Amino acid sequence: MLFWLTELSDGGDFFNLFRYITFRAGGAFLTALFFGFLFGPPLINVLRKRQGKGQPIRADGPETHLAKSGTPTMGGLLIVGALVTSTLLWARLDNAYVWIVLFVTLSFAAIGFWDDYAKVSKQNVTGVPGRLRLALGFLIAAVAAVWAAWYHPPELQYQLALPVFKDVLINLSWFFIPFAMFVIVGSANAVNLTDGLDGLAIMPVMIAGGALGIIAYAVGRVDFTEYLDVHYVPGTGEILIFAAGLFGGGLGFLWYNAPPAAVFMGDTGSLALGGALGAIAVATKHEIVLGIIGGLFVVEALSVIVQVLYFKRTGKRVFLMAPIHHHYEKKGWAEPQIVIRFWIIALILAMIGLATLKVR
Repeated sequence: MLFWLTELSDGGDFFNLFRYITFRAGGAFLTALFFGFLFGPPLINVLRKRQGKGQPIRADGPETHLAKSGTPTMGGLLIVGALVTSTLLWARLDNAYVWIVLFVTLSFAAIGFWDDYAKVSKQNVTGVPGRLRLALGFLIAAVAAVWAAWYHPPELQYQLALPVFKDVLINLSWFFIPFAMFVIVGSANAVNLTDGLDGLAIMPVMIAGGALGIIAYAVGRVDFTEYLDVHYVPGTGEILIFAAGLFGGGLGFLWYNAPPAAVFMGDTGSLALGGALGAIAVATKHEIVLGIIGGLFVVEALSVIVQVLYFKRTGKRVFLMAPIHHHYEKKGWAEPQIVIRFWIIALILAMIGLATLKVR
């Protein structure tokens, strides 16, 4: 929205700064951070009053979680509100990729809100049926995948770009659409599964979002893509502003989600943020790199899949409890120990993912 101020510029004044994506990204970060600090306390108070008993706690979960009873959920509203407000304020609103990512974020936030509301109102952990959630998620992802493919350059449409290998593209044809749908829905649900401890999901999401924002900025600049030998996707640079808003909003939320959490992000936040990461990866043609940067989320999701399949086949469990962060809780690790170590892993994986830009 503020990009229009460049029309007042003569090329050498303050208004000229609004032409630069990096300047507007900084503005988006500060706006989202301020939003979180400003609206965090009143939102938490409203959620606490409206929800009463707060988020239902699994009876079969770690015993330490019983102490969290009464903590309100739907704190994802704070993150989504912060990043959407900052993006609309600082990004170019004539950019299709910005709207694709916003569409996915808000749509998955709506699914998550519905699920959180069902859990709180019924005071059980069931919520919206899983099949219905998945069906809605795939529908949203289908729209986003077609939308992104429509705006990709002709030479990149329906192509899968491989990291490390220079100029290698695999033509998926129309199979690209279901592939992109899987990336978006898989990312959303993987982040959702990771959100099980205070502060566990939000920092890895911020790290992954920051890394993807850097990638989006790089592949959106022809000079950077020529130097790095990566595929040029014009227009994706504006996604850096969304990523900056995500980082600022995430920090604002983490202030209240740090142990002991005053609020949980709930499915409202985890599905929205996970879907956003998937949408950015599809937009920038870095779907496989998302699997590296978001490797922590992949491991969390795989631990659940392995646990379920192995138990159905043998009646035994691979992990003491899934997702895998609960396994370490059952082994006696303290919650902050698990959270911080998972943060470190997320940062290492993000660095490896960013390294694929240069390693060719």
